[in-house]
Amino acid sequence: MQRTLVLETKDLVGTEVQLAGWVNVRRDHGKIIFIDLRDRSGVAQVVFGPWTKDLYETANQLRTEWVIRIKGKVKERPEKMVNPEIETGKIEIEPLELEILNKAEAMPLPIDTDGYEIGEESRMQYRYLDIRRTRLNKNLIKRHDIIHSIRNWLSDAGFIEVETPILTKSTPEGARDYVVPSRLYPGKFYALPQSPQQYKQLLMVGGVEKYFQIARCFRDEDTRGDRQPEFTQLDLEMSFVEREDVMELNEKLLIEIIRKLYPNKKIQEIPFPRISYKEAMEKYNSDRPDLRKDKDDPNLLAFCWVIDFPFFEKVDVAHFASAKEWTFTHNPFSAPKPEYMGHLLKKEKIAEILTSQYDIVLNGWEIGGGSIRNHRPEALEKVFEIMGFESERIKESFGHMLSALGYGAPPHGGIAWGLDRLVSILQGEPNIREVIAFPKTGDVRDLMMGSPSELDKKQLRELHLKIEK
Repeated sequence: MQRTLVLETKDLVGTEVQLAGWVNVRRDHGKIIFIDLRDRSGVAQVVFGPWTKDLYETANQLRTEWVIRIKGKVKERPEKMVNPEIETGKIEIEPLELEILNKAEAMPLPIDTDGYEIGEESRMQYRYLDIRRTRLNKNLIKRHDIIHSIRNWLSDAGFIEVETPILTKSTPEGARDYVVPSRLYPGKFYALPQSPQQYKQLLMVGGVEKYFQIARCFRDEDTRGDRQPEFTQLDLEMSFVEREDVMELNEKLLIEIIRKLYPNKKIQEIPFPRISYKEAMEKYNSDRPDLRKDKDDPNLLAFCWVIDFPFFEKVDVAHFASAKEWTFTHNPFSAPKPEYMGHLLKKEKIAEILTSQYDIVLNGWEIGGGSIRNHRPEALEKVFEIMGFESERIKESFGHMLSALGYGAPPHGGIAWGLDRLVSILQGEPNIREVIAFPKTGDVRDLMMGSPSELDKKQLRELHLKIEK
């Protein structure tokens, strides 16, 4: 007999079904044993009594979180026994067969609560148990629903999903890279991508025109609150577009996600308001302002766009020999707003140059950012020159990009969303770890797997590495 999901039993009164899952709760009422059987769809009550003969003796052994299979008949509950708190509250299962598939040790942490009261170390060490709890299970399902909706919507809009490499080249783009030593090329290293930025632009050079990816990204940052060393982005890029085109498309997609998956939530203002960086800092003292009119309303979503950022800012003198050098505020591959292109090419009035960058903000959190790109190699080269890069370093780090842009690169632009952040806000969670299946702790450790960990001497020799104590 084919397995039936627990939730399906509410519509199968009078039929025989086969269920499989975990013992969620066991309750003994005199000579009657009630078992709440849980699977990914929900919980159903199974009733064992003396009339079930041998099954009763087996049921008497059952404990919380044991894995069982049951064949039984779906029956209506007596009217006084109906439980309106659960979707299967009008039915119960009369067991015909019972098989214990696996026993469970005493649980090291409770999973019948929301889990907020449990220390992070315990939850991360036993994450495979932690995600059994209803709240996390629902978070993972909703995360899937959001990604599934994004994929379908963008596919219908003519985008194609393209996977880009994880093993790539280390280039100076902001945060530290995670590096991977090459066994075949001693002394040389790959880097894990901080984002697919260069690859997605190269796809535009390749004529793909509309690209997206649910991309894994890696940044070796110091411990910083609600951050993860690896995270997920919705990454997309479009050719032959201007800033308005990219912003309009993303706004429509966000509205569709809320309309379809969060009908109880209200978007405060459509179209999303637009605020310049200058206005945001002067009025809210933040470049990610929280515009909610009622911050006590958990279902109120206040989106806004922040635009017109400065392209460059003075660098910290602690990191450079000269205090006169500049760095980018967002992305070195961004184009300036068209009216400032002359300043960029002449490398003049640098502090006045505004970039085509646009950030999307939700309830005081930046959930995404993008820009129109420099599609002409001479413009991109000027960015690196303003940042103080010598020509040899520009060629070594970004020669492939400059070369590619010289072969008929179309105008293009895109955006990346922080998917973990978006899901956590929509789910009303306090941090992104609550919507990631296997996150790291706040100090970037994996307590479940025991990483980071040491390599044995044989592995180090193969990688031509030596550890200095």
